[in-house]
Amino acid sequence: MAKSSYKVLGVMSGTSLDGIDLAECSLEVTEQNVWTYRIGVAETISYPAEWITRLKEAVHYSEAELETLNIAYTGYLGKVIAQFIDKHTLNKLDAVSSHGHTILHQPDKGLTLQIGNLPEIAKLVGQTVVCDFRVQDVAMGGQGAPLVPIGDRRLFGEYDYCLNLGGFANISSEENENRIAYDVCPVNIVLNHFANKIGEPYDPEGRIARSGKVDKAVLDRLNALAYYSEPAPKSLGLEWVQQNVFPIMEDVNVSVPDLLRTYTEHVAMQLTSRFYENSKVLISGGGAYNSFLIERLNSLRDFQIVIPANDLVEYKEALVFALLGTLRLRDEVNCLASVTGASGDHSSGIVHFP
Repeated sequence: MAKSSYKVLGVMSGTSLDGIDLAECSLEVTEQNVWTYRIGVAETISYPAEWITRLKEAVHYSEAELETLNIAYTGYLGKVIAQFIDKHTLNKLDAVSSHGHTILHQPDKGLTLQIGNLPEIAKLVGQTVVCDFRVQDVAMGGQGAPLVPIGDRRLFGEYDYCLNLGGFANISSEENENRIAYDVCPVNIVLNHFANKIGEPYDPEGRIARSGKVDKAVLDRLNALAYYSEPAPKSLGLEWVQQNVFPIMEDVNVSVPDLLRTYTEHVAMQLTSRFYENSKVLISGGGAYNSFLIERLNSLRDFQIVIPANDLVEYKEALVFALLGTLRLRDEVNCLASVTGASGDHSSGIVHFP
């Protein structure tokens, strides 16, 4: 008989390169298959400048260079996880459940690559590791993303929508007893890119954007991108941003504050167009701290925004990956065909033993 309680370390590295999120998660399931959670110690380990550069440039690497990078990153990630476990004296973990770091995501070509998931990682951390959650879904004809909606359904079902504002904005909701979810638009991966151009790692609370003005020509071009009118399932990657968003914003004589203001408006317009009036929306991810973006969301549509406690804002994805890993250990569905477009629901992820 399967266990009813688990202690799992969830690990997530997002495309915005804020760092590696690690969260000790306690998960329990009742006989009625109702899941509850508790987040214990949690921390974000910032990337050294060298790794930020390598991860940004990796989309252009050759296959051989990617293999070398994967080995190096697996070693680096394993060390970070092992140090976290030692620092917080985490005993009796059932598993470490790690997303790895996405380098390539082109599901239409049957390609997705998350580095840091090589078998050696289990020996490096001295724990059972569940990882590489996207590959099986892509092989089954799916987008391999988003993966978080199974957690939205199992842990946060009281909300009409769950919205994550990270490198990309992704949204999930129930429609006709199916979970529907997709990437809406890039967020921090673009905002941080332009903040970097004036020497800032990011735009705290959207203050720089607030000081700017909307450039209507740029806004109209962004809103006209074909992706936004495509039906779900669909997902985004850094390659899409580099090919479609950056050319629009970098080929104009517009100040950085105006670009940030314009892009914030673009994000707010794309997101609010997805919500029903008077709906209840749970917002997590680093973008939840962007008070200017939240103001713009509130101004464009009448709905209830719920921003939870900081531990959930910052570590919801790590928590959900802990759940994904737990479901994989139980050989239960953790990837929904209604979300990804795969040929069927399935239990995804590779299990490595130390």
